[in-house]
Amino acid sequence: MRDRDLYAKILGITSPWHVNDVALDVAAGKVEVLVEHRGKACCSKCGRTCPGYDTRERRWRHLDTCQFETHLVAQVPRVRCEEHGVVQAAVPWSEPGSRFTAMFEALVIDWLKEASFRAVARRLGLSWDEVDGIRSRAVKRGLARREASTATRIGLDETSFQKRHEYVTVVTDLDRSCVLAVLDGRTGAAMDAYFDDVSEDWRDSVEVVAMDMWRPYSNAAAKWLPNAEVCFDRFHVAQHLGDAVNTVRKEEHRRLCGEGDRSLAKTKYLWLENARKMRPSRRLKLSRLQGSSVRLGRAWALKELASKLWDYRSRVWARKGWKAWLSLASRSRLKPMVKVARMVRKHLDGILNAVIRRTTNAASESMNARIKRIKSMAYGYRNRERFRDAILFHLGGLDLYPAGVSTHTDS
Repeated sequence: MRDRDLYAKILGITSPWHVNDVALDVAAGKVEVLVEHRGKACCSKCGRTCPGYDTRERRWRHLDTCQFETHLVAQVPRVRCEEHGVVQAAVPWSEPGSRFTAMFEALVIDWLKEASFRAVARRLGLSWDEVDGIRSRAVKRGLARREASTATRIGLDETSFQKRHEYVTVVTDLDRSCVLAVLDGRTGAAMDAYFDDVSEDWRDSVEVVAMDMWRPYSNAAAKWLPNAEVCFDRFHVAQHLGDAVNTVRKEEHRRLCGEGDRSLAKTKYLWLENARKMRPSRRLKLSRLQGSSVRLGRAWALKELASKLWDYRSRVWARKGWKAWLSLASRSRLKPMVKVARMVRKHLDGILNAVIRRTTNAASESMNARIKRIKSMAYGYRNRERFRDAILFHLGGLDLYPAGVSTHTDS
């Protein structure tokens, strides 16, 4: 088989395109496949046969041939379409706007799923911007192909974009554990822009929205999701309780240090640990320390009591349990615990929804941890759009590959 026929076969090139020649430059380590168009050309937008206008030389990077970097070179015709004006004819081996063949882009997508931008660029001999362009086109393809969401349980969670309190909001499908959208910021305006853009039918079908106690999130849910129950995440409640216990610990540590007692030093995580999962040796140590500080012991007991209130199945009994806890915490004379009690009282209905529905934002929290790994691999992001593309590329559950490349599947 002649080299022209070989490349026509492996590239899938058929009439009216033909491989005219194959040029090998051993010194440069490159192969150029010269392709020409014979016959009438069509408008790439409407598909109608149109009169020719001129031709332009275009180049595309293809998969390497053995150790040789391979490029396609073609004189691509432009046509004059009555409806769309002068446009370039479509080529079957690449998508519009790309300087790479579809098969090469698929290879880069596979690499990006496994390695960092820097590693992919270095191993494939690409610039940072070229890799970014391939990923950006992949995400656009995936979003264009994605069907309208049918998620009935969603999560709203923030993740840091940069230092100085720069955030994005991640909307997660809790059942499929994939990212639906990445919003610019965590403000009410960002929430309004997103929910206004999706269909009213989907908004009406959402049954549960899990979130922390950030006011713009709860306001947006009340405004845009009329049939959804707001569920405040138990892990955020536990975080507030843990912070309160640690605040009491620090106060008691300072007081005891004044008396020459440093027994509470380096015990932060002992007080925050879940008592149900605590090893006997650590439980014994905790019991001994409780004797040195009655206030800290009370704070810890309130935290542990609250952790058991998530086990209720009945809303009536759950409400009674939380009301009793609120009474104890409010009368504890521990300012940090009193502050948490006020917060819980204000958000009690959403907490009860989470208790009865057994709903947490664990999927969103897990997604947040994976986003941090993505950010770490890239050594951070300075551009919000690229940060958004990275999240959707890895966690959006999108069909990323160019049309016609069907042999690749998500890892």
